[in-house]
Amino acid sequence: MPRTRGDHEARRREVSEAVWRLLAARGFGGLTLRAVAAELGATTGLLTYYFPAKRDLLAHALDLLEQRTAARRWSASEEGPRGLAALRAALLSVLPLTADSTATSRIWVSSWEPALTDPRLGEDCARMYGQSRAKLSDLVAEAQARGELAPGDPERIAAGAHSFVLGLVVQALFDAAAFPPERQVQLLDDHLEALARG
Repeated sequence: MPRTRGDHEARRREVSEAVWRLLAARGFGGLTLRAVAAELGATTGLLTYYFPAKRDLLAHALDLLEQRTAARRWSASEEGPRGLAALRAALLSVLPLTADSTATSRIWVSSWEPALTDPRLGEDCARMYGQSRAKLSDLVAEAQARGELAPGDPERIAAGAHSFVLGLVVQALFDAAAFPPERQVQLLDDHLEALARG
C-alpha cells in the first residue's frame, strides 16, 4: 500500500524532531545521516530520501534552527512592548538567559563552522543575520520616532546592537560564571542607555 501525503508529512516531522534532538545534544558537529538514522531507529537509506547529501541535512538543520528561534525573536505584536522596550525584548531574546536559550545559543554557535566552510550554507546564515539586523533596524527607528533613542542611522545602530549581543552570547557560553544572566541583562541595559544618550 503506497504512503499517503499525511504519512510522508508525519515521517518528515519525526525526522525533524530527531535532527533537533541531535543538534541539542551534539551541535552541528555531531549531525550526520548515520546519527539521525540511529536516533530514529531507521536506516540511512530512509534518510537519503529526505536528505540526499549531508549538505541537505545541514541546510535542513539550519532551517529548523531559524524556525524555532524566529517565533520568540524580534516580535513586536499589537499587545507586546513598543519602541525601546520592544528593542530591548528583541535583544534579550538572543541572550543565553535560560537553559533553553543557552542550548539554542550553543546550536547557533556550532552552526558557524559548517557555514564558514560551505558557501551555500554561509549565504543562508548571512541572509538570516541580515534579516535580523533589518528587523532590529525597524525597532530602532520606532524607538527614535518615540524619542526614546538618540537620532542616527537606524541600520548602523542596529548592526552595532546586534554585534554587541552576539559577542555577549559567545562570552556567556564560554564563561558562564563571569557572565550569569543578571550580568548579561545589566550589560545590555548599559548598552541601550548609552544608545539612548547618543
